[in-house]
Amino acid sequence: MSTIKWQDICAREDLVPGSGVAVKLANTAAALYWPDPESPQLFAMAHKDPFSQAEVLAWGLLCEASGEWSVAAPLYKQHFRLSDGVCLEQPEVVLPTWPVRFNGERVEVGLS
Repeated sequence: MSTIKWQDICAREDLVPGSGVAVKLANTAAALYWPDPESPQLFAMAHKDPFSQAEVLAWGLLCEASGEWSVAAPLYKQHFRLSDGVCLEQPEVVLPTWPVRFNGERVEVGLS
């Protein structure tokens, strides 16, 4: 059983509700998303688009369908589900995701 180690990433005010921001987690780039400012639900997913190989996913368009949030990659427009990183057009492509939470006015990402 592994224990989650929470890494302080930024302040709540650094996030852009309804959009993504790029952050560094250890040695990798990640994208943090706060889709709905009325909800405390946050998502953290890899920032690198596996199709274009560019670090661009934090700047993708957030989409919601049937209560599921995804991000459309800015270059080739594949959609990645924020909850688990699965590409909706090609489900065999899965991006890393991390648990993320508000801790008061701070944002923390869980690292194993």
